[in-house]
Amino acid sequence: MPASEPTILATSMGFFRGDRGPADLRPGPVFELAAELAEAGPQPRICYLGQAVGDQPTSLTAAYGAFADTRFRLSHLALFPMPNVEDVRAHLLAQDVLWVGGGSVANLVAVWRVHGLDEILRECWQAGVVLAGVSAGSICWHVGGATDSFGPRLRGFTEGLAWLPYGNGVHYDSEAERRPLMHELVGNGTLPASHCTDDGVGLVYRGTRLVEAIADREGVSAYEVSRNADGSVQETVIAPRLLR
Repeated sequence: MPASEPTILATSMGFFRGDRGPADLRPGPVFELAAELAEAGPQPRICYLGQAVGDQPTSLTAAYGAFADTRFRLSHLALFPMPNVEDVRAHLLAQDVLWVGGGSVANLVAVWRVHGLDEILRECWQAGVVLAGVSAGSICWHVGGATDSFGPRLRGFTEGLAWLPYGNGVHYDSEAERRPLMHELVGNGTLPASHCTDDGVGLVYRGTRLVEAIADREGVSAYEVSRNADGSVQETVIAPRLLR
């Protein structure tokens, strides 16, 4: 069954890393939450989209390895050098969850638009497929956010799909430049009011409403950053629900 209403799960969380290198991953509890939101059956269908890193084979291998001994039925959509499935629309609409990996959000949405995937993904969202992702896979659904897509110095990005009419700040606690840049972008009007997440935190949207924040660890938070009438910026903590 599809989700009861259009649902987006936008996060700074996802896989847990093991001690055997970058490909040693296991799914964090956010994936079970995504399946629950999708009202999926005993074998949730999840499709991995890795365009933010150019569909790197190592990322696909790591994702398949992470889900190998789980109840999830993993597939992937690649667009480099060409789509790997004959009917992209049919494949994505048949999923319970679409998971978008991190990387360059600027490249991600540009490639999606070239392939018309923005329109297909919006149809999936409206049909009840849960759209989820981490980092670039979080910012993409919003108006924009802070990104290193253009180099190591963070810059503002405003070319997101904007289905969620907010800015989005990821890795809010782990990269020192992100909080002050998000404050600057909201304060000068480059971005609207924004929702930000520490590492290990995600945001659940039903339609365009933020209904809750969730976390896979203790001691982390989500935040709303808004602009006051006098141009000053206010940051409000959104306490997350801890996933077990």
